[in-house]
Order: sequence, then C-alpha cells, then structure tokens
Amino acid sequence: MISLAQLAEDPHPHLAALRRTEPVAWLPALGGWMVTSRTQALAVLRDAETSTVDDPRFTTAQVTGPSMLSLDGPEHSRHREPFTEPFRPAVVHGSFARSVQDEVDRLLDGLAGRGSAELRREFAGPLAATVMVQALGLEGAPVTQVLSWYDAIVQAVHELTEGRPAGPDGAVAYAALRSAVAGTVDAASSASLLHTAAKALDLTDLAANAAIMLFGGIETTEAMIANLLLHLLTRFQRDSALSAQLQAEPDLLDNAIEESLRLEPAAAVVDRYAARDVQLGEARIHKGDLVTVSLAAANRDPDVFPDPDTFNPRRANARQQLAFAHGPHYCLGAHLARLETRLAVRACLDRIPDLRLDPARPSAIRGLVFRKPATLWALWD
Repeated sequence: MISLAQLAEDPHPHLAALRRTEPVAWLPALGGWMVTSRTQALAVLRDAETSTVDDPRFTTAQVTGPSMLSLDGPEHSRHREPFTEPFRPAVVHGSFARSVQDEVDRLLDGLAGRGSAELRREFAGPLAATVMVQALGLEGAPVTQVLSWYDAIVQAVHELTEGRPAGPDGAVAYAALRSAVAGTVDAASSASLLHTAAKALDLTDLAANAAIMLFGGIETTEAMIANLLLHLLTRFQRDSALSAQLQAEPDLLDNAIEESLRLEPAAAVVDRYAARDVQLGEARIHKGDLVTVSLAAANRDPDVFPDPDTFNPRRANARQQLAFAHGPHYCLGAHLARLETRLAVRACLDRIPDLRLDPARPSAIRGLVFRKPATLWALWD
C-alpha cells in the first residue's frame, strides 16, 4: 500500500509499478483514484464535463476562494479571460524579455563575487516573484513580502492536501495580499494588469485570481529553474562536454527545459472530481470521487518516453510532457515561465562557467504536490 510519505519522498518507483499493473488505481492514502498513464491523464484533463475542479474539497480554493483554478465552464472563462492577454506567446517575449534579463543580471551581480550561493531562494525564487509582481502591476508590495505570503499560502495548501487543518498563517497572508490588490486597484495605474482586470472582476474575484497567478507564477518558475539547474549540474559531473554543447547549440537549452519538466514537473499532481459516473480504463469511477492525475507518472510513461527515468537533454519528444497540464486549465503563464527559465539558466552558464553543486550540502527534489529541492547549494571559483 502506497503512503503519502512515499509519494512525497521518491514517488517514481511506486508510480511506475501502478502504471504497469493498474494505471487507474484507488489509493486509500489519497482517498481517491490515482491516474498514472499518459493516455488516461489526457482523457481526464481534456474533459471538463466529466472531470471537474469545481468542488468544495479543492484545496487551493479553500485558502483563496473560487478562482480560474477551481472553476469550470463559463465561470472559469469569466475569471481567466481578464488575465490572458499579457501571457499570450506573441506578447510574452516583447513584454518581458528585457525586464527578466535585467533582474537575472541584478541577482547574479549580487552573487557572483561570493563563490557560493543557495540558488533556489537567492536566485530562482526572487526572480520569479519579481517578475510576477511586475506582471500583475502589484504596487507597494516588496518582493520579500510577496515571497512570504506565497510561502504561507503554499504551506496551507500542503496541510490541507495531507489531510490536516491549515494553520492560520495562510489566511493571514491571503488577507494581506487582498489588501495589496485593493491598494493597487485604488491607485488606478493604467499599466497594471490588476487595474485592467478590475473592470471585469470584483475585488473578491480579483484577489483570488491574483493569489493564483502569484502562486502558480512563483511556484512553477522557481521549481523549473531549480530543477533544471540540479539536473544539468548533476549531468555535468559525468558528461563534461554537455556544458560546451549547451553553449554551442542554443536550441539545446530549450529542449533541456522541456526534458527537465518531463522528468520532474513543478506540480506533480492535479486534482479533479468526477462530475458523473464514468468508466476510465478498467476503473469504474463514481460521481464525486476524487481523481488525482499524476503528471509525474504521465511524464515517465515508457510507451511515450523510452528510458523514462533518464535526463536526456536531446530527447526528441520532450515537449510532449504534461507539466503545464492540458485542456482548459493549461497553465496560463507557461510561456513566461519558459522565458524566465531560459534566460536565468543561460545567464548562469554564461557568467559562471565553473558552476557546480556543493558536495557538502547535497540537494534532492522532494514534495507530494510541488516538487523541487528544498535548497540548491552551488559553488564556483
């Protein structure tokens, strides 16, 4: 019987065993079904009429209230549409590339002379938070404060997901964020996405969606950068030529980003609830049942990805990964997250060519829902 601790520590052997024997399996520890095959994962993610997020058990909504993340159908569209324009592929590079690069350079300028750093919270996290604060146009909120709100909200979601009551810190953080959103709207800056979105949403809806945008934009990007750096620096230890290849072949880094997302998606699982009785593979799922889609398992399905447990930056079909989910809830900020990761990791490789993991402080990717290293200590000369 698989425990939540096993899924948080090293889920991949357990998920692989499920996928071989029972790709849609009832897990008592979850109190629901776990989907581990890529085919069945796509079936669930694409069908919002059969598999819904609109359920009072949805943990993030318990912390922030209803948002684009926890609604389906017309209500989902009403909440999501006011935020979409800046994150369209054609807009992202022109709108964000310069400011992202400037922030990457500023952060690395502060680290370069030290010879060591914890790259998750001294680099990846502050970058992701700064970019999201700028993207939303959130005024009067220092990045350190936003990161503390985000940490508290994530912790509350963790506690609820693990079946424990959420502590008070998440609610306090969300109230502070809501106040900052209200202040931004009152400031009436025409350049603020929050001010623009306020034309379509009231403050309750606006604050909930701002929290989701920060939550997703920081969590996803921080994990993408940290996980990719960990995968690359680990690989450099046994394949010293890869670093030079990444310098010589710019497109190789983009593929490495997709491969890192495949191997360890920032969000390992997404939850849905059966809107009616449905047959999924050999499983008979009843209305109201929790259906947890393991993106981590779908991304290592050997029917799609040969040698799935190996980090292969040249994998031809790495972009078929489902780290950003699929269907109507595909991650709104996926293109921005990719841009941030590309510029951040490229700058690290260009500016710190001898960057390496600190053997005295090893890193490992962990997490039940959100997977990344708790710390990522690195050295350079």
